[in-house]
Amino acid sequence: MSHRMNEIKPAHHVTKEECQEMIDDAIRQHNRNASIISMFLGITFLALFVDGFFRVIGMIPPFMGIDVNILHEVIDRVKEEVFRVLPS
Repeated sequence: MSHRMNEIKPAHHVTKEECQEMIDDAIRQHNRNASIISMFLGITFLALFVDGFFRVIGMIPPFMGIDVNILHEVIDRVKEEVFRVLPS
Protein backbone atom coordinates (compact mmCIF):
# COMPACT_ATOMS: atom_id res chain seq x y z
CA MET A 1 0.00 0.00 0.00
CA SER A 2 1.51 3.28 -1.07
CA HIS A 3 1.46 6.39 1.03
CA ARG A 4 -1.68 8.48 0.61
CA MET A 5 0.19 11.79 0.05
CA ASN A 6 1.67 10.44 -3.16
CA GLU A 7 -1.85 10.07 -4.55
CA ILE A 8 -3.02 13.59 -3.62
CA LYS A 9 -0.13 15.62 -5.01
CA PRO A 10 -1.40 18.46 -7.19
CA ALA A 11 -0.18 18.83 -10.74
CA HIS A 12 0.66 22.48 -10.19
CA HIS A 13 1.81 24.20 -7.00
CA VAL A 14 0.64 27.72 -6.26
CA THR A 15 3.40 30.31 -6.32
CA LYS A 16 3.71 33.16 -3.86
CA GLU A 17 2.59 35.68 -6.52
CA GLU A 18 -0.46 33.61 -7.43
CA CYS A 19 -1.37 33.27 -3.78
CA GLN A 20 -1.07 37.03 -3.23
CA GLU A 21 -3.21 37.66 -6.33
CA MET A 22 -5.91 35.32 -5.01
CA ILE A 23 -5.87 37.08 -1.62
CA ASP A 24 -6.07 40.51 -3.30
CA ASP A 25 -9.00 39.35 -5.45
CA ALA A 26 -10.83 38.01 -2.40
CA ILE A 27 -10.30 41.27 -0.48
CA ARG A 28 -11.44 43.31 -3.49
CA GLN A 29 -14.61 41.21 -3.84
CA HIS A 30 -15.32 41.49 -0.09
CA ASN A 31 -14.91 45.28 -0.14
CA ARG A 32 -17.17 45.60 -3.18
CA ASN A 33 -19.90 43.45 -1.62
CA ALA A 34 -19.66 45.27 1.71
CA SER A 35 -19.91 48.63 -0.06
CA ILE A 36 -23.02 47.56 -1.97
CA ILE A 37 -24.69 46.25 1.19
CA SER A 38 -23.82 49.47 3.07
CA MET A 39 -25.20 51.56 0.22
CA PHE A 40 -28.54 49.73 0.23
CA LEU A 41 -28.82 49.91 4.02
CA GLY A 42 -27.96 53.61 4.02
CA ILE A 43 -30.50 54.44 1.32
CA THR A 44 -33.17 52.39 3.11
CA PHE A 45 -32.60 54.04 6.49
CA LEU A 46 -32.47 57.50 4.93
CA ALA A 47 -35.75 56.87 3.09
CA LEU A 48 -37.43 55.65 6.27
CA PHE A 49 -36.14 58.64 8.22
CA VAL A 50 -37.38 61.09 5.58
CA ASP A 51 -40.77 59.34 5.48
CA GLY A 52 -41.11 59.59 9.25
CA PHE A 53 -39.97 63.21 9.30
CA PHE A 54 -42.48 64.20 6.61
CA ARG A 55 -45.25 62.40 8.51
CA VAL A 56 -44.34 64.26 11.73
CA ILE A 57 -44.45 67.65 10.06
CA GLY A 58 -47.67 66.76 8.23
CA MET A 59 -46.53 66.69 4.61
CA ILE A 60 -47.53 63.02 4.22
CA PRO A 61 -50.93 61.78 5.45
CA PRO A 62 -51.19 59.30 8.35
CA PHE A 63 -50.57 55.62 7.69
CA MET A 64 -53.11 53.06 8.97
CA GLY A 65 -54.78 55.70 11.12
CA ILE A 66 -51.65 56.45 13.14
CA ASP A 67 -51.33 60.23 13.19
CA VAL A 68 -47.93 61.42 14.37
CA ASN A 69 -48.34 65.00 13.15
CA ILE A 70 -47.17 67.24 16.00
CA LEU A 71 -46.78 70.46 14.07
CA HIS A 72 -50.21 71.86 14.97
CA GLU A 73 -49.70 71.07 18.67
CA VAL A 74 -46.34 72.84 18.66
CA ILE A 75 -47.79 75.88 16.92
CA ASP A 76 -50.70 76.07 19.38
CA ARG A 77 -48.41 75.77 22.40
CA VAL A 78 -46.02 78.40 21.08
CA LYS A 79 -48.93 80.78 20.44
CA GLU A 80 -50.23 80.23 23.97
CA GLU A 81 -46.77 80.83 25.44
CA VAL A 82 -46.21 83.99 23.38
CA PHE A 83 -49.64 85.39 24.29
CA ARG A 84 -49.03 84.59 27.95
CA VAL A 85 -45.64 86.32 28.01
CA LEU A 86 -46.60 89.42 25.99
CA PRO A 87 -48.34 92.17 27.94
CA SER A 88 -51.87 92.88 26.76
